[in-house]
Amino acid sequence: MRSSVKTQRNWTLLFVYIILGLFSITTLIPFLWMFLTSFKSLQEVDKPGILPHQWHKENYGEVFKQIPFSQYYLNSFLVAAWVTFLTVVTSAMSAFAFARMTWKGRDQVFLMYLATMMVPGVVTMIPNYAIIVRLHLLDSYTGLIVPASFSAFGTFLLRQFMISIPKALDEAAYLDGASPWRTFWDVIMPIAKPGLAALGILTFLGNYGSFYWPLILIKSDSLRTLPIGMLNFDGNYGRQTNLIMAAGMMSLIPPLLLFLIGQKQLLKGIQMGAVKG
Repeated sequence: MRSSVKTQRNWTLLFVYIILGLFSITTLIPFLWMFLTSFKSLQEVDKPGILPHQWHKENYGEVFKQIPFSQYYLNSFLVAAWVTFLTVVTSAMSAFAFARMTWKGRDQVFLMYLATMMVPGVVTMIPNYAIIVRLHLLDSYTGLIVPASFSAFGTFLLRQFMISIPKALDEAAYLDGASPWRTFWDVIMPIAKPGLAALGILTFLGNYGSFYWPLILIKSDSLRTLPIGMLNFDGNYGRQTNLIMAAGMMSLIPPLLLFLIGQKQLLKGIQMGAVKG
């Protein structure tokens, strides 16, 4: 009886895995099309058939000849890296204040902080733009980085993670004469590494492909990020689908590598942050 139940369960799991595998394959079809198209000639792009009749590896080199792709690449990476670093630092400090320190009105302020997550980014875009103009930060790295370096979601994620850390560690640190800053930096931060890694990965992936804010803020070609540079490439250089796909494939490398390297930390940080709240 037990063997039949176990066999039925195994067949059920196999069926579920097959269904999930088929859904996974469907998500890969656009990437496969983009990869194969990047090796086709422009005349061959609209013709029937998936595989290119002749593999044009020179498409990738042609991208660098027609646009300053390396500069766009560097801009996207630098902006995303700085935003990630500043977001992790500011979110960790605010999360420590909300999770580990006791002060009057803490919970009410945290609820107001969370309420900002309900406001669409489009609503705050015009006020942010007006502030950037008044601060004379238009068309600059600073204007791209600073407004995106504070995250209510990051504070919420790290607060949930820090709440799960035993309070006894703070008390032991205070008995040893540690200040709140020393407790934050030497006690809480090392334990919160999975949560910091998860927030860092999510922030980098979200800002690496940022489109609307750089679109309205950046005017100089030397400061364009990858999405804006590729939009300009597609609009000003005529229809070159094969080269756009080649540029798109190269732009996927940093986020793909980051996800593959940090996927365990990402899942661990999210799971541990959801234990208490």
